[in-house]
Amino acid sequence: VQLQASGGGLVQAGGSLRLSCAASGSIVSINDMGWYRQAPGKQRDLVARIVMTAYTAYGYTSYADSVKGRFTISRDNAKNTMYLQMNSLKPEDTAVYYCNTVPGSGDYWGQGTLVTVSS
Repeated sequence: VQLQASGGGLVQAGGSLRLSCAASGSIVSINDMGWYRQAPGKQRDLVARIVMTAYTAYGYTSYADSVKGRFTISRDNAKNTMYLQMNSLKPEDTAVYYCNTVPGSGDYWGQGTLVTVSS
């Protein structure tokens, strides 16, 4: 399975974006997935996480304090896709966003998708 993040772009502060993470195969067996981001000169950090099994309709979610209340992570196993809805974006959200398992696996890091928030 490969994971491909998309949906990034340039947005003004206060705006919204929705990122998608499309898998080349089934993600049903991948219980723990997340969105990471890496700003220039900084380490890559986990910002949102969703834990979901094949037996649950909804996932357990958690967020970094910096995005709590503004970002929402979700996944659709039927579409093999994970999402990150980002609202009230701030310039400090500017980064390359990646999707991966939690913890991150070297097998799944792709090129990510760039989000740029202008002030």
